[in-house]
Amino acid sequence: DCFEAPANGVFCHGLFIEGCMWDFNKHQLEESQPKQLFTAMPNIWMKPIRQEDVKPFPHYNCPLYKTSERRGILSTTGHSTNFVMDIKLPSIRKQAHWIKRGVAMLTSLDD
Repeated sequence: DCFEAPANGVFCHGLFIEGCMWDFNKHQLEESQPKQLFTAMPNIWMKPIRQEDVKPFPHYNCPLYKTSERRGILSTTGHSTNFVMDIKLPSIRKQAHWIKRGVAMLTSLDD
């Protein structure tokens, strides 16, 4: 758990992932347990970094949505009101593997 703010960036707590799970030992995406649709994500440290300083690593560009509907109204800027951002999550599997499973992160679960 993170109780203090980092010197650079923010800790994001309380996110969920749908369609797979986070392996806390391997620190990467893995297949879901049977009959488990959503799982909690660990705290994510989001820190600003220059594009040229980003080191490549095997990952999935996981979309983050406000709700599980995964749709929203297009705003005047052309962006969905439900989509938040993509987050690069470590994975040994290819992008297409997780896309076929509909993997996405959510800020909240439906009641």
